[in-house]
Amino acid sequence: MAITVMQRYEMKYLLDAEQTAFLCRKLKGHMQADRYGLTSIASLYYDTPDARLVRASLEKPAFKEKIRLRSYGAAGDESPVFLELKRKYDGIVYKRRIESTLPEVRRFFAGWDMHGKDAQILKEITYFRDYYKELIPACLVIYDRTAYFEPGGSVRLTIDGRPRYRMEDMTFSRLGEGKPLLEEGWTILEIKVQGAMPLWLSGILSEGGIREGSFSKYGEAYRRKFRAARETEDITAGKGHLLAA
Repeated sequence: MAITVMQRYEMKYLLDAEQTAFLCRKLKGHMQADRYGLTSIASLYYDTPDARLVRASLEKPAFKEKIRLRSYGAAGDESPVFLELKRKYDGIVYKRRIESTLPEVRRFFAGWDMHGKDAQILKEITYFRDYYKELIPACLVIYDRTAYFEPGGSVRLTIDGRPRYRMEDMTFSRLGEGKPLLEEGWTILEIKVQGAMPLWLSGILSEGGIREGSFSKYGEAYRRKFRAARETEDITAGKGHLLAA
């Protein structure tokens, strides 16, 4: 059955190519790649027109929340997609999600009601939409993920390669294109645990010099867009000064 409610600790790390290869070698005997193998995942983040959600998240508050639409592989109007409400408080991630379709989600954000879903989850997601009043597609983030699980344990681990984004043409039909979020060869490691991290995994991270950091795919895309806009303004202002001179 599809998991619709999740509560866990999530830790993120940025890995260069050498660290990624080291980790994959060391995981053998401890964890297994899931049956889907390498999968392209697309997450469409919704935000207010003034980017209220991502701006709040970048301030690193104790509590933050976001809503996104996720697709596993390219998706059309009849493909299953997942609308996810994700909240984080004091290091613990709480996720609620419902399966839907692209046309139904478009109607939902236009103010229509959904039906035939888990009543409590739908109530939370609808409250979130109504609280922020106007939520629009803001950024499509795409990455190639390999997910690992611990047989007989609760640890989950994902490695995301080639993270990229688009803020135009935010459709799910083309997942290969986008502006890169990291230098070539770098990946994003996420470790998801219900409680404490196993000692064997802590040992691998320590041996590989892999240290926890903070990285938001949507947040980084927004920062890059903001920097590009500022650079354009500076160039325009510089040309104006030259013309005035």
